Amino acid sequence: MGRYIGPQCRLCRAEGRKLFLKGERCYTPKCAMTKNRPKPGKAQYARMRKPSNYAIQLREKQKLKRLYNMSEAQFRRFFHMAEKMPGRTGDNLIILLERRLDNIVYRMHFASSRKQARQIVDHGHVLVNGRKVNIPSYIVREGDRVEIREKSKKLLVFKESLKEYTRSGVMAWLEVDPDNLVGTVKMIPMRSDITDLADIKENLIVELYSK
Repeated sequence: MGRYIGPQCRLCRAEGRKLFLKGERCYTPKCAMTKNRPKPGKAQYARMRKPSNYAIQLREKQKLKRLYNMSEAQFRRFFHMAEKMPGRTGDNLIILLERRLDNIVYRMHFASSRKQARQIVDHGHVLVNGRKVNIPSYIVREGDRVEIREKSKKLLVFKESLKEYTRSGVMAWLEVDPDNLVGTVKMIPMRSDITDLADIKENLIVELYSK
């Protein structure tokens, strides 16, 4: 699947939830979900019959894939990684996605969206344990130290992104020093620790890919 270049808010409306694709705007009254705008193609949907099980499963997969700003090939690769791990595949999938470096940069509020976090990593602004890592899909481990490169710390984008840290802090499994733009992965999260994804039914995604 090619890179999506259409309206970002349309994706949120299609999935029926905030995907936080536009950073700061998602927290303001300008957000399409805050305005309670209808799903795109509402008149067409009104004529549709009750969705099939496949349609429900597909919608759940699309929601999670778009939330983490991933292509189908990338998402499927992470699913197959989750399958090979011990434990529940659905839980493993969510945890693996959370451990992506671009997501960690976003969770530490060094970026205002996952899309922006991917660009920050791509452009070489991020160090992991003192070494530059420019692979957004890099999987962090417990105890890893993630920081913004010294030469990049003066960029305005980081100052703007850290406003959300002041509002909401960080996940319990992360630790951040906002003054020095340094964070630590204190532990690998459990599925229950990822509270803002409580509405995601990962079992439906497992059923979809298991067919």
